[in-house]
Amino acid sequence: MPSDDPNHARLTARRKAGYEHKQARATREKGLLVVFTGPGKGKTTAAFGMALRAIGHGMRVGVVQFLKGAQDSAERAVLSRFENVDFQTIGDGFTWLTQNRERDTATAERAWREAERMIGDPRYDLVILDELNPVLKYGYLELARVLAAFGARRSELHLVVTGRNAPEALVELADLVSEIRAVKHPYREQGVKAQQGIEF
Repeated sequence: MPSDDPNHARLTARRKAGYEHKQARATREKGLLVVFTGPGKGKTTAAFGMALRAIGHGMRVGVVQFLKGAQDSAERAVLSRFENVDFQTIGDGFTWLTQNRERDTATAERAWREAERMIGDPRYDLVILDELNPVLKYGYLELARVLAAFGARRSELHLVVTGRNAPEALVELADLVSEIRAVKHPYREQGVKAQQGIEF
């Protein structure tokens, strides 16, 4: 039912026209390079939300988790049940736990080989590289090599990279970048430990 408020009608008509104008201009389709970064909680959660959306469309999803191999993951337990998901966790835990640069570099190399396999395999529609940004920040993989692989991927492949401190060159290359900002967290403000179903 149309509003009888002329101001509201004028504003909504303007919004509708703006939306339709943008829709008319957006005619291209392409695989997107998506980066979720920043100090706030929710980067991996956002990436796995995209994975669920892709699964719902019948797309094939590949996941490589860097750094998190020492932890059980509820997300891995659930997503691995889908036949169109390939979920690989290749890590020894966060770097401040391992404290072994040589081992971390070797582990990152193993994970990157798996990522390269997925990126090069035409069966995958979406590949998620979880916690790749810290690996690049600490120099466990050469940034130029990773960016070259991203730039050379086939045009229809969607690629998602997560983790704090995304390199500026990756941000420049990406199509979509979201920075998750930390406003409040109960761990820091209240001393509340990580909660099942929320953080893990």
